[in-house]
Amino acid sequence: MTKSPPEQAESPFVAHLGDIARRDDRAALAALRRGLAAVPGSVAEMHPCVTPFLPSGTWQWLHECYYITAALFGLHPDPRGQGNMGQTMRMVSDRAGGASIEQRFVALLKCHRDDLFDHLRHAVSLAKSKEVPVCWEQLFRDIRNWDSDQQWVQRNWARSFWGSATAAPAVKINTAANDLSQGEQA
Repeated sequence: MTKSPPEQAESPFVAHLGDIARRDDRAALAALRRGLAAVPGSVAEMHPCVTPFLPSGTWQWLHECYYITAALFGLHPDPRGQGNMGQTMRMVSDRAGGASIEQRFVALLKCHRDDLFDHLRHAVSLAKSKEVPVCWEQLFRDIRNWDSDQQWVQRNWARSFWGSATAAPAVKINTAANDLSQGEQA
């Protein structure tokens, strides 16, 4: 079993997104939502909200993670969420009923990184429709680490979705330095 790195404080980027929501900055939120129907990083209106937080370097996936998170946040700017996307989808399923949520969640868990944004857009839209907040810090972390060889993101989400109330809590893996070093080596 892989030991998880220590948890870190909220990223300045996610804190910035939360500030946009708290200020109810409708123009900024609309700019972020424009990214929902585009290739991550291709919507010019998003740049003022995202670019100041991009790490130096040219690792394309890491930069896409920022734009993906920002666009999804624009769709559902409720910064009160807790847990990972598995927990969020469990709450959606509990409120919605039916097996279709589980089928969508399985498709999300199986998706390739290139399809992750589309699957997450549907998941976040469902969460919004059922008034289930998303933990943006955790989702941002998980998107950055989607391609881990151990698939710990997918395993943690599955544990949160199907695990029992008495099961051990999901492992939280979270270090920006680890994310960046893995990405820049890729």
